[in-house]
Amino acid sequence: MSALSDFFLTGVVSYGIPLFALALFLGAAGIPLPSSLLVVAAGAFVRQGFLDPFAAAASGLAAAAAGDSIGFLIGRWGGSPIAIRLGSSPAWMKSKGSFEKNSAAAVFLTRFLVTPAALPVNLMAGIGCRYPRFLAVAAFGQTVWIFLYGGLGYFFGSRWELIGQLLSDIGGFAFGLCVLALGVAVLAGSLKKRRVRGGRAPAQAL
Repeated sequence: MSALSDFFLTGVVSYGIPLFALALFLGAAGIPLPSSLLVVAAGAFVRQGFLDPFAAAASGLAAAAAGDSIGFLIGRWGGSPIAIRLGSSPAWMKSKGSFEKNSAAAVFLTRFLVTPAALPVNLMAGIGCRYPRFLAVAAFGQTVWIFLYGGLGYFFGSRWELIGQLLSDIGGFAFGLCVLALGVAVLAGSLKKRRVRGGRAPAQAL
């Protein structure tokens, strides 16, 4: 774990809610911090009396939503030229349509389950989604994240590091499955195109 991660994990006890909120904001904005582990730790710290549960939950949710909004706005402002340039290509239209169809599920699940994909999803949402809808779904997902992970930290108390590592492994596994599924889908699409082209060749020869 990096020194920056260690600082946030140990500093929450000393500096309390402001540092907790700052860490969740930076993590949601794309800085590589163990945000999920920190939420689990915050649950344990609440049980030990170091943090107020309502202040921690409210500030954490607000900070995470603000960090998500940063990624969304970067996608909105920085992704527009890309969208304009690629907007007429079949591949772009297909990927854009697929994301728009499943954007709510993608945003929701990447808040607490497939967290490594949260930033790319925020950027994609900034290109093709409305901000109020994105923020509502993201806030709902972040609420599940904070109460689920924080609740586990509170319930298991001193074993919060073990629980945090287990949840991190589950998230990494889920991310790997998503990458595998995407690869299979791309391969299947490529094979389908080849079959279509192969089927057309004899007809053209006749």
